[in-house]
Amino acid sequence: MDAITRPASPAWPLRWPHAGYPSARPSMATLSLLGCTAACTVMAAVMSIHAGQAQAQAPADTKITRPIRMIVPYVPGGGTDTLARIVAPFMSEAFGQTVLVDNRPGASSTLGTQIVAQAVPDGHTIGMIDAAFLINPSLLGKLPYDKLKDFSPIVLVATSPLVLLVHPAVRATSVKELVALAKIQPGKLTFGSAGNGTAVHLAGEQLRSVAGIDLQHIAYKGAGQSIGEVLGGQITMVFTTPSGGRQHAASGKLRALGITSPKRFSGMADVPTFAESGLPGVDAATINGLVGPARLPQDYVQRVNAAVMRGLQRRETQDRLQELGFDVAGGTPAQFGSWIVAETAKWAKVVKESGAKPE
Repeated sequence: MDAITRPASPAWPLRWPHAGYPSARPSMATLSLLGCTAACTVMAAVMSIHAGQAQAQAPADTKITRPIRMIVPYVPGGGTDTLARIVAPFMSEAFGQTVLVDNRPGASSTLGTQIVAQAVPDGHTIGMIDAAFLINPSLLGKLPYDKLKDFSPIVLVATSPLVLLVHPAVRATSVKELVALAKIQPGKLTFGSAGNGTAVHLAGEQLRSVAGIDLQHIAYKGAGQSIGEVLGGQITMVFTTPSGGRQHAASGKLRALGITSPKRFSGMADVPTFAESGLPGVDAATINGLVGPARLPQDYVQRVNAAVMRGLQRRETQDRLQELGFDVAGGTPAQFGSWIVAETAKWAKVVKESGAKPE
């Protein structure tokens, strides 16, 4: 992605994760790619989301009388936790109440997410989700909640592209050369990930599918271990976030071949996008957004959305997110809800084609 735009006056959306996001409904191009059956499913799901929002009739001014809990389904210190702690003060300013970040890790993030789904929809409990929210329905199968019916989308906070890194010994200095190398050595090149079904794993599966190449996937117990293996030359390549990869690329210990953002990312501006390399379908990214339980009062949803949008427009916030490897997102609750539907369908297709299974 390019440098984050800093408007002279408040204006949004600030940044979109992909071209389809500005529409409150999935684009016809997206629907045609999903096919007739999937398209009907997507549209029905979108209508379900909007219907659920419309049913949430509430007083004109929802009263927040005690601290708000923001559930993070991971341990402290990760990207999702960090973003939650950046966003929490924006809500405190708007509601005059403390926003407490409550870390509830476990069960591939479903434990904390279930707490949000089952919370009383009075505005005192919301949650910060990530890419697992989109992937888990197809990866894990039966969940203790319905990803569409049990949640109120509030705002997409930020996205982070993924960068493809290879060991310097690999005889490829571009994505095109890597694809050519893989085609003459089918099944010989390996890519590591932080675990089965993670965003970085499915990025590799996207590359394998879109480029029509045969790669060997090796799952590790976390991103640090997979990066260590590619640094040591035990595996060929790895996808990771800019924050996890740019130091190694800058030092020459690893070579960055491509990045999944629609435009070049400002923190790694010398790395071409996959679209520039002829593979626009490789677009995996990490995401973070706020959701609440179903039937949240709409005045509350709009107030939280507006508070977060104001916070994201601040230069210091944008600088901090850029430093962490994120790009500001934003947008309306309806746009976020429609985006969740389309992205969930996209990742279901990748999971099915790859045969990815939970660990």
